[in-house]
Amino acid sequence: MNANQNMSGRVDRLIGWYGDGTNGASPTRNQWQCIANRPDSNPVTLVNFFKLRGRAVYSQNPAGVDDPGTGQDAFDRYAQVSIPTLAKVGGKFLLVAPFEATFVGEDEDWDLVAIGSYPNSASLLALFEDADYRAVFFHRTAACGRQKVIVCSG
Repeated sequence: MNANQNMSGRVDRLIGWYGDGTNGASPTRNQWQCIANRPDSNPVTLVNFFKLRGRAVYSQNPAGVDDPGTGQDAFDRYAQVSIPTLAKVGGKFLLVAPFEATFVGEDEDWDLVAIGSYPNSASLLALFEDADYRAVFFHRTAACGRQKVIVCSG
């Protein structure tokens, strides 16, 4: 199997776990491929913008969650696992903070900004391939009314 077939299979698995991205809750095929095709020697930073729901919206009642609570409650359940998993794969947070305002450009309305840095694309993909992370990602989907994630080199 050549490298392109291996990467295509990897992207197929990610889409199988997270969906095709058409609902805005996960990357699309092209977005996964953008990460997978980056030079692995280059660090990657993700700038995440989150707008949380007033009430979490789960597609099915998750085990161990009697009351879905607020979007913040669901996001906290996600963060309990995602934060240590990010560190486990070699990533680190540069910032996690409430969104305050837009300074230049069109005004935007977000609740939270999180900037995560990874040593390379393999580290970032390892986060999404981690079984514990995959098991809690649905909390992020339930928590977020919308989200935007920007990829930066470095």
